[in-house]
Amino acid sequence: MYGRRIYWTIGGFLLPVFVLYTFVFILPVVQTAYQSFFSWNGIHSVPMKYVGLDNYDEMFRSEEFYRALRNVGVFIAASFVLILPVAFAMALAVTSKMRGRRFFKVAYFIPSILPLASVGLMWQFLLKGDGLVNSLLGMVGLSSWQHEWLGEPSIAIYVVVVVNAWISFGINMIIFSSGIVAIPEDLYEAAALEGAVGWKRVRYITIPLMKETFKVFSVLSVTQSLRVFAQIFVMTGGGPNGATDVPTTMLYNQSFKYNNFGLGNSIGTFIIVAGFLATILLNKLMNGKAGRA
Repeated sequence: MYGRRIYWTIGGFLLPVFVLYTFVFILPVVQTAYQSFFSWNGIHSVPMKYVGLDNYDEMFRSEEFYRALRNVGVFIAASFVLILPVAFAMALAVTSKMRGRRFFKVAYFIPSILPLASVGLMWQFLLKGDGLVNSLLGMVGLSSWQHEWLGEPSIAIYVVVVVNAWISFGINMIIFSSGIVAIPEDLYEAAALEGAVGWKRVRYITIPLMKETFKVFSVLSVTQSLRVFAQIFVMTGGGPNGATDVPTTMLYNQSFKYNNFGLGNSIGTFIIVAGFLATILLNKLMNGKAGRA
């Protein structure tokens, strides 16, 4: 009797959260997948027309869609090549005993808590043709390095990726810091007696014991790259000529600019499914590596 009462109590506490989660997440996902099989302009009084898989056929035949996926690949690559080592180095710094570490912890984290729209506008102002970046390059005699950073199709996506990395360093520093401080200090003291100090301490103790933290970073990096939107929308709007388009900007344009909600929902469904499959795959890969280790 007492055991049943506990289960009813737990269920009572979980029910409001489950109901909220259902209305906020599950139902919109189901609705998105359902509407992806229809042609609809978003007007409530206009009936939806069932078109089957035509929206998905159009999406997978679109060159713009594959260009958007390549841009997502650039974001994912930058997460592991740029964000991971820098954020990890920041985490090592702020968890060390160096002076001023509290100041640096706050300074590193500030870009992550600023509104993305504000950050995007700030960088747009800095990177425009007569902006601060080009002015500084001219002042130091590097006029040949001046560019229309957000206006040249060949470099615009890389500029946005670097800005995104600058925004992401802080939050990933916190993720890595939590993994570092969870390692018992006794292990470091024992390793020091064996001569494992400096880089050896990081290589043979810190990194191997942070496999779960790296798994969290990997999953978050891939899923966030799939749904990156605000900074691109504010800085370039997907331009120039679609050079910085990603699936989310395509979703926005198709749905709210061209009133093609059927295609927009098919893109949204693809993002959800891709993120889900990537999460499962990364968990299996990381768990497999951890098991072999």
